[in-house]
Amino acid sequence: MTPVRVLVVLPLYGGSLPIGRYCSTALADLGHTVEVFEGPAFHGAFTALKDLRAPRDRVDYLENGFLQVVSQAVLAKVESFRPDLVLALAQAPLTRQALKRLRRDGVATAMWFVEDRQLFTYWRAFAPHYDFFAVIQRDPFLGELAAAGVEHALYLPLAALPSFHRPLELTPVERRRFGSDVSFLGAGYANRRAAFKRLLKYDFRIWGSDWDGDHALEGRVQLGGARVSPEDAVKIYNATTVNLNLHSSVQSRDLVPGGDFVNPRTFELAACGAFQLVDRRALLPMHFDAHELATFGSMDELETALDYYLDEPEARREMAEAARARVLREHTYQARMETLLAFVAERRPGWPAPREAGPPLPEDFPEDLKQGLKRLMEELKLPPDAPFEDVIWTLRQREQPLSGLEASLLFLDEWRKQYARK
Repeated sequence: MTPVRVLVVLPLYGGSLPIGRYCSTALADLGHTVEVFEGPAFHGAFTALKDLRAPRDRVDYLENGFLQVVSQAVLAKVESFRPDLVLALAQAPLTRQALKRLRRDGVATAMWFVEDRQLFTYWRAFAPHYDFFAVIQRDPFLGELAAAGVEHALYLPLAALPSFHRPLELTPVERRRFGSDVSFLGAGYANRRAAFKRLLKYDFRIWGSDWDGDHALEGRVQLGGARVSPEDAVKIYNATTVNLNLHSSVQSRDLVPGGDFVNPRTFELAACGAFQLVDRRALLPMHFDAHELATFGSMDELETALDYYLDEPEARREMAEAARARVLREHTYQARMETLLAFVAERRPGWPAPREAGPPLPEDFPEDLKQGLKRLMEELKLPPDAPFEDVIWTLRQREQPLSGLEASLLFLDEWRKQYARK
């Protein structure tokens, strides 16, 4: 499709933060001009409010005021960047007032709500204020959104970023540090705490946060329960013989919850060419076939599968290779962003609005200069006819020293601004 300008609004913290970064990379890979609003830059100030030792209602008031200020910062970014689409990830700092302002100004907005609708119910207050609302669950969620007045909702499952989630050649030191027969990476939800007590007979490591207070598992929790960076997560996936992938539940009655949505770990492990055992999900057969992923529906099935696959390296390899091939064909963030943008274009006539077309230099410029511009556009991952403002914006985001051509383009932009004012 026609290249567009997308402002990606990241949350201050949380699980959707890396997903937002993957979306930004994927959009740039597709040739779109991307700007990121760095929500995490405001996280320290937001958490500092909790240390005031002030009454709870006063802290709530201050937190709300702070989020209003951050929303105004997003609007300021919109004014300078002039995006065709504002893409917010779950828990992005956009208030309803800011969303109403963007709608009034004709700026298309979309949220990718990468969370469980039953656990995180704030969608009820915010979804009607977005022009487009993408979710990782189907019905009854899509029906509930329609009943709430959301006209443009779509099912958009999670994915992997192949340039990041990939097989790695690890050093012996990395294999010792990150490897084990069995591992799990994720937060310590109630069902996982109960389930993993049955797996202590294995060489089993637990990575991630929120595992404190469980004495039975504390010897298996790595790094003192600190958060694991996305970079180290990929190393853990690659170093582990059998990666466990048990979806979360806040109750421990059913250790294997059997829900609907498919978590990002499923796609990321597959993209890494790492073998995984994943609990059965209602939507999983839409994305993987039985020969691509090994599944379980109970703890007894999990233990039986662990005993089998730990002794079957060839079976692990064949399944992991099949799952990786499926992800590369269908389940990348590039594919998801293409789906989202196509949905917006289909539902919003005339989107995106035309911009001044390039190339930015006249046809009678010297041939060596035109060839240099062509190489620069390729380096910037921009199409040859990209709007001049996209070229300038992309150049301004670079941190490396400017070439002569780049400096000339920026000078031309300043000259045009001065000339336009006159």
